[in-house]
This record gives sequence, structure tokens and C-alpha cells, in this order.
Amino acid sequence: MSLKHAILILLESEPGSGYDLLKRFKEGLGYFWNAKHQQVYQELKKLNQAGWLESEAQAQETRPDKKIHRLTPAGHAELLRWLGEPVQPNKINDALLVKLFGGAHSTPGSLHEEVRRHVAVHRKTLDSLLSIERDYQALPVEQRQALRLPYLTLRRGILGEQSWLAWAAEVEAELAVMASSPS
Repeated sequence: MSLKHAILILLESEPGSGYDLLKRFKEGLGYFWNAKHQQVYQELKKLNQAGWLESEAQAQETRPDKKIHRLTPAGHAELLRWLGEPVQPNKINDALLVKLFGGAHSTPGSLHEEVRRHVAVHRKTLDSLLSIERDYQALPVEQRQALRLPYLTLRRGILGEQSWLAWAAEVEAELAVMASSPS
């Protein structure tokens, strides 16, 4: 997947400014696709040049004008084309796994500290996802139905974090055994 298609999906749902997109990105796609502020604005410029977006300046009283972006028919066609293509399964590059793989050259204590730092991040992410799930569950049935597919991406995130934390508990237990064993 590319950032341009994530932006096209967000704009297909609702036109918005770069700031609006960053906010919606963070609230939705940001849990499984990373993009920096500068990347989004650069991509908006490229999409506009490609003819996939049109932008309209909107005056603001106390700030500079903002650009509201919306899909053009060509942008909609590109989104449909991309949605119809198969995507490659995700491959991971995880420095923690590399450290663990080479753990024989380190100490169980330093690896344990590293895992603990990652556990804290994953717990925080899981708590955030579970909060979003509670909000979703509190919605009226018709609103939940309209958000069913985004909810399934949320469930993938929840299950992934729960699985990661279960795996980390196994790693921590093994590191504890290694730390207490004579070398």
C-alpha cells in the first residue's frame, strides 16, 4: 500500500484540508499505517498534480486560507483500480526480534529491559484500541453497521497487540530463567 491510496480513501469518505487528513489519519489509519506530517502534504501536492484531487482555498478569519481537497473522477477511478488489485502480505522489520535473535551476545537483563520498554508501548496501544472499541460498541446499531469494515481493522489491531503481549510474557519468562541460571 502506498500513502497516496490511504489519502484517497480518506478523501473518498469526506473532503478535507491537510490538517483534517492528518487528524483522521491519526484517529483511524494511524494504528496500522505510519505517515509524517510532511509526507502527507507532499503526497497531497503530487495527487493534485496527477489530477486525482482538486483543491479549493477556504478563507479563515484568524489564520491563512486553508486548502480543502476532494477527489476528482480520475482520483476516484484510481482508488477503484487500486482497491481491485491484490496486495502483498506484510513483511516485518523488527529490531527487537534481531536483538533477541542475537541475544546470546547480550545479557538477559539488558534484553529484559528492552522487552519491558516495548511491553509498555504495546499495552498503551492496546488500551487505546480497547477504548475505541468501547466507543464503537456504544454506537447505535445503524452507525455500527456503517463502520463494520473499519471495526474489523480495529479488531485486527486489538488481536495483534494481545498476541504480541502474550508472546512478550513468554520471552520475559525465558529471560528470567536465563538470568537465574548459572552461566
